[in-house]
Amino acid sequence: MKKIDWYIFKRYLITFTAMLLMFIPIGIIIDVSEKINRMIENKVAFKDVLVYYYGFTIYFANLLFPIFLFLSIIWFTSKLANNSEIIAILSSGISFTRFLRPYIVGATLVSFITLLMGFFILPDASEKYWDFRYTYLKKNVETRQTSDIFRQVTPNEYMYVSSYNVLSKTGFDFIYEKFNGNKLEYKLYANRVKYNEKTKDYSLFNYVKRTVGKNGDVIEKQEKLTRKFEFEPDDLTPVVYVAETMNIFDLVKFIDKERAKGSSNLDVYLVVLYKKFSIPASAFILTIIAVAVSAMKRRGGMGVNLAIGILVAFSFVFFDKIFGTLAEKSSIPPIVAVWFPNFVFGILAFYLLRNARR
Repeated sequence: MKKIDWYIFKRYLITFTAMLLMFIPIGIIIDVSEKINRMIENKVAFKDVLVYYYGFTIYFANLLFPIFLFLSIIWFTSKLANNSEIIAILSSGISFTRFLRPYIVGATLVSFITLLMGFFILPDASEKYWDFRYTYLKKNVETRQTSDIFRQVTPNEYMYVSSYNVLSKTGFDFIYEKFNGNKLEYKLYANRVKYNEKTKDYSLFNYVKRTVGKNGDVIEKQEKLTRKFEFEPDDLTPVVYVAETMNIFDLVKFIDKERAKGSSNLDVYLVVLYKKFSIPASAFILTIIAVAVSAMKRRGGMGVNLAIGILVAFSFVFFDKIFGTLAEKSSIPPIVAVWFPNFVFGILAFYLLRNARR
């Protein structure tokens, strides 16, 4: 890299880092002011608060990463334009595409770091963040599926409960079926099923078992029966945000397992997986847009560029959130919804870059 490349590259990283260090403390102060009363009411230990804000910092830095990156590039590129440095660079015979090289190198580094954080660091931070919120701040908020739960326990065994109480670990209208190939081997039903913590088994009340036989079915009935199953209560109803607390390898295994069980939250977990790749990729798109918007010297100066930058950055985050929610709540495939903002803004980046080169 030449001196001019190093100059732009260092400005890229320094401004982005400064933007993070400037806005994250503001976010922490606002969050503390909103939640301090609940923390005092619940007598939260200071060390737990520190752990929470460690998770908060990483969680929201990742969430608002596109805004921080975009605004930092707009800021220092506008300063280059206002000081006529970009005009001097391009007048020396360097093409606009060549001028972009240190920006792309910077975007590659930031994207790689964001990818690694999303794979391994963010899950631990998310777990600390969400556990604190649901322990001290949102005690009565349900985070699990509690009705019409269907699961494939093993390749040949299936279960269903019409409703499930997470606190008492009790399910109602319990049905369990075992198949041998395509043939039903037996089916059991219970009005109520309860998990026993100490013995790690289940108590079935008003139990009825129907075993399919060649010469007729065998019916077995008992008021109460205790037996073990191949599933744990947490496997039965994982918390909605559980995918955010897993590293990339555990997440892929978890999704495969939930897909086999027929989980109704599968799209939620897939959105988390695909965002681990789409957010780092957005660094390149946002970098190109930011440079194309701010490389021109404008009458309004840096303020106009920042206004445009804020509009574009918040539009990107808005699209990302809207389509992420649509993927979870509608029939839109998660991979399409997650990558759609990158696709739209990628087209915008191509258009702006072509005009900027002219």
